Amino acid sequence: MNILIINGHQKTPFATGKLNRTMVDEMKKFFARKKKNQIKTTVVARGYNPETERKKFKWADVIIFQFPVFWFSVPAILQQYMQDVYAYGDFYKTEGKPYGQGGLLIGKAYMFSSTWNSPADAFGHDFWKGIPTPDHVLVSLHKAQQFIGLTGLPCFSCHNVVKDPHIKEYIAGLKRHLTAVFGK
Repeated sequence: MNILIINGHQKTPFATGKLNRTMVDEMKKFFARKKKNQIKTTVVARGYNPETERKKFKWADVIIFQFPVFWFSVPAILQQYMQDVYAYGDFYKTEGKPYGQGGLLIGKAYMFSSTWNSPADAFGHDFWKGIPTPDHVLVSLHKAQQFIGLTGLPCFSCHNVVKDPHIKEYIAGLKRHLTAVFGK
């Protein structure tokens, strides 16, 4: 399997990116255990060439986005990455297709792995009343991937990462999630 892992962290004084780097490193270790897996990574904050990134998407069977949730979405640099990389004619076409059905990356899958300052048990209550899961918050991001033809895999999220971090638990949870989604 060809796996592209995109680290979409954007450094701020409040968030240095250590947890997102750790999660990417754990993913790389998980997939490297199988000799047949090939892994490529992109760290958006280090810069990228849009054409090279398009080639990585076309090469990949699975694209995993690792990112912190900033203001209920991806960091600005990851949004810019998508705008730069998701090119008409390479990733989607609209002629003769109903809206949203012109994706050209059919047969490929994506997964979001996100970090949140929100506690997991807050979803569906108080501030998040009527919004039961992180996936409901990120619906526009899911639709963007669907628009280019990708199929969604179950997503993973870490919560309360600033106020009450539990790094060992996050890593163990990620390993369980990857095993459930991709097998041992």
